[in-house]
This record gives sequence, structure tokens and C-alpha cells, in this order.
Amino acid sequence: MSASAGPPLRVPVGPDAQRWNTFHGEKTLVVAARTLTSATRVLETLPALLRGDSRVTVVFAYDTTSAFNDGVLDLLRDAGCRVMPWAQLSCVTPDLIISASENVDVPDDDCPVLVLPHGVGFQKLVPDARSARTRLSGVVPDALLEAGRAWLAISHPDQEEQLLTTHPKAAGRTLLVGDPVFDQLLTSLPRAGSYRRALGVGDEQRLVVISSTWGPTSLIGRNPELPARLLAQLPYDEYKLAAIIHPNVWSGHGSWQLRALQAAALEAGMLLMSPVHAWQSALVAADVVIGDHGSVTLYGAALGKPLLLAAFGSDSVPGTAIARLGRTAPHLDPREDLRPQIESAVREHTPGRYAETSAHAFAEPGQALTRLRTAVYSLLKLAEPDSGPPPVLALPRPDPPAATVDSWMVTTIASPEAGGWAVGVHRHAAAVSVSVAEAVAISESGPVSGDGHEESGRFLHLACDEEERDQRLAESASVLTRRRPAPTAVAALRWIRDTLDRLPGSCLAAVAVAGGGCLLGLRDGRLVEATVTGPAAGPGLPAAVVYTCLRAGLPLDDVFVTLRTGAGREEDVALRLRPSPPPGPPC
Repeated sequence: MSASAGPPLRVPVGPDAQRWNTFHGEKTLVVAARTLTSATRVLETLPALLRGDSRVTVVFAYDTTSAFNDGVLDLLRDAGCRVMPWAQLSCVTPDLIISASENVDVPDDDCPVLVLPHGVGFQKLVPDARSARTRLSGVVPDALLEAGRAWLAISHPDQEEQLLTTHPKAAGRTLLVGDPVFDQLLTSLPRAGSYRRALGVGDEQRLVVISSTWGPTSLIGRNPELPARLLAQLPYDEYKLAAIIHPNVWSGHGSWQLRALQAAALEAGMLLMSPVHAWQSALVAADVVIGDHGSVTLYGAALGKPLLLAAFGSDSVPGTAIARLGRTAPHLDPREDLRPQIESAVREHTPGRYAETSAHAFAEPGQALTRLRTAVYSLLKLAEPDSGPPPVLALPRPDPPAATVDSWMVTTIASPEAGGWAVGVHRHAAAVSVSVAEAVAISESGPVSGDGHEESGRFLHLACDEEERDQRLAESASVLTRRRPAPTAVAALRWIRDTLDRLPGSCLAAVAVAGGGCLLGLRDGRLVEATVTGPAAGPGLPAAVVYTCLRAGLPLDDVFVTLRTGAGREEDVALRLRPSPPPGPPC
């Protein structure tokens, strides 16, 4: 889409707009949309403030001057906003201009300008678009303060004190409203389980959320390999990983570049959350947050989440709530094993650990929309609607980003127990675990120990779903699975036969059958039926059990095997042989 907002609007503003308008607005509110971050923040807030009020006409003025303007126009169009080019703003007579971007050049007028924060307070130094220096993020130019037109919405009285030390002209120009985003996050906490299910997080899994601001000192700027490294060390069945990346990264570098840089992590199942709205439900659902000096990390701490800081830039402002968090939160050491550090952060976390930090960022939670509506109508010189305070609504369930994993390196351990055997299964996505050459070598190996030597009862194999697009992996896999259940046992048998014929290097093929159970065909012709207690988990785990029994020489008929996948999960797997076609060569 072109970066231009198009020709001047005739409706609902313009020289002869009254001839064409359906609604007769008494006041005109213009939203100055300059960056993806700031436009998103206004779109998240404004509907609740103006709900049901036809007295206010709203139009969006698109300012193309930001380095991070890419995506703004698409966002506004997708939301159904009426968008006018920035040049038309000088031909319109607004009663109020609202923006969450402090760096807008509004036309000379006496119209008030309300600046909403697009993060938490004034906590970061950013490049100044008007010079080679840096400036305090969130503060409007002095000229707008001197004119008495600007009002800065703040979430805590400490932010006013901070402003006055560096920008004395801001005296008397702040409005304490709170933080509507934090209020909605708090309101949504009881629905965390619903968001987890929508994101595909199992009951036994931990959701690890990576949060990164933008710029060279950010987490993703300093350590772009961290997501892939985390997924390489965190077992697939015990952990899920989601990444919340600042909109300026999406806008400045493009989603193509971001996805290309994170290709391995995405193939390994990472959820890359949309920078528009969806990130909030992931943060609410998180079991632990790995972040930096950005606002999302502070939101996570204020929600009571266990926290690790993987980066913390010198561009954070001393004396702010985020600076306090940088001194008190534990830091992740990327040179050490990552999983023990995460488990330690969760284990040692205590409720209220960051309450004092939160108290210095968010004043009187729950009141932001009410106070902000009062401020907006006061600046518009309109009476507030008599509909009562705007409600703080819980976040909607997110649409989960695609995060399908199609190949795994699987470590299994067979151990005798009273009355039978147990098989421990640990799966890691192959995309971040090994190279294709290593996967081929592993598929040809026997039992292994931690140092690569043979050890009785411990096995390592490559498993691939039929959707795996890398043919080299599929041809090297010992275990082949089909994620989609077969409609009948006959269809399952046909798929097993065709798959083993097509990929002769495999030992077994497994597919779930609609109605329950899983059928597994072995290379030697035997057919095994596996039934797992507990929630359905697809054919991958029963296939790992059968593969282990096959390699360890354990019985496969009329036996129960205990399946363990970590995090305390334990299920029984019932195995029995079924009549099968004539055998092929042994595996």
C-alpha cells in the first residue's frame, strides 16, 4: 500500500462536509497517527472513551515523517478509520488533537493537544529526529509547551517530578490518568487459562515470554539468537515460547526481515506475537518473562510474573521505575545453561516481589479510562455522557500465530519398574537442535549416552511429521508420524503402508485414528495399537514409546508402559499387537 493517505477527505471533514455527512458532530477530534506504536495505543483506548457518542467526529491524520511509519496506514485502514493526509490538517478546525506520539508538528492554532504515553512513563532516551542528539521519549517540543496547548497524560505523580527536572516548561501541563493498558492487563489476569489454551499451551507446559524493546541495546538487538537457543534447551513437551517484539522493529525492519532472522525459532514452534493487540494476552498467560528495559517487561513485573533480564541498555533513564527494575530483577547469563536459570527464577519468585517497583509506575490502577474520558471531554468542552464510567474489558482470546513443529530430536530412556517398564521422553525441535548432517548420523546410530557412546536403555532418534518440508530430514527419520487423525483404521493402515514404502529408511510410522488410539506400523511388518491415558497428545509420544521398546527389545503385546515427559506428567500407554500384512525387512 502506498505511504500516502490519499486525496483530502470530503467526509466527515472538508469544505462542504455538512452536505454529505450522516451524523451531525458538534466537535471534531483529530488523531495524529505517526508511528505504528502510537497509532496502536490510541486505537486501543479511544473506542471506550467515545462509545455511543455521535457528538464527536473522529478523523485520523497520517504523518509520514517518522522512521517508523511503515504499517500505520494499513493499521488504520484495517480498523476502518477515516484517514486524511497530514497536509489537510491545516485546513481543518479540530477541537482537540490526540496522539500517542510526542514528536508531531501540529499546525499553529489554539487547539489543545493531548499526548498519551505509548509506553510506561518517560523511561528511555531515543534518537532525536530533529538533531543528532538523543531526547527523552514521550516529551513534546518546548514550543508546544510554551504555547500552552500540550497536555501530557501520565500514569504516576513521580513522572511529573521527573519531567520538571529536565523540562521545567512542562509545569502544570500534566494530567494524572493512570495506564489503560495496565488496567486491562490486570482485569484479564483471571482469564489467563483461556489465553493459554488459545495459544496452544498445554496444562503441563510453561509459557516463556520473551519481551524486547527496539534499538541496539534491546534484547533482540543484542542477542537475536536467544529465542533459538532457548528452544534448543527447553523440552518441547514442557515449554512453549512466545516473543513480543517492539512495533518499531516490525515497522523499521519489516516482518519479512524479522521472520527471516528468527526462522529457526519459528520452525521450532516459537509464537511470534503480533505487535497489534495480541501481545497483551500472551503476557497475561506467561509463566515467566525474559525481557529488557522496555515497557512490556515492566508490565510483566507489575503483573507479578517471574522475570529474568537478558539485556538492559544504558538508554534507560535513571530514577525511573524501569531503572529500579534493572537493579532488583535477576539477570539471565547467556553464557550459562538457560533452562536452570529459568527454573530458578520461577522457583525463587515470590508474590509481590516487584510490588514496590509497580507502585512507582502505576497510580490507582483501574481508573485510567474514567480519568482519561473526563480529560478528553473537558478539553473538547463537552459534557461527559451520562452512561457511567467506561468499563475495563478483559482482552479477547487471541488468534494463535502459526507455530507448527514438524521434526524433533527425541531422547528416550527405558527403565525397569516394579511390574513393568517406564519410558522417559524428551523432545526438542530439530530446527534448533542439530544440523541435517547430524540428524542423518543420529538416525543411523544405536543407543547413546550423554557423551555419544552406547549406554543401555538410552536412545536418540529423529522423528518427522508427514508435513516436514525438508526432504533430507524426512528421508533420515527413524519415526514418521501423521498429525491429522485417520478417519478409519483402514485409512490408517493404508497411510502406514504407503509411508513406509515411500521412505524406506524409517523404522516405524504412526498415525492417530479418529475416535481414539494410535496405530503404528513397524518396518518388520508388525502392527501395534497404542492407547494413552489422559488428554490426546497426537501420535508423537506413543511412537517414541514404541520405538524405545523396539530398540530395547521390550515386549509390545498386551503390556502397559509408563510414559514420562517431564514436569510431573505421567501417563500409561497400553500396547497390543494387531493382525498385520506380510512382514518386510527388519529395521
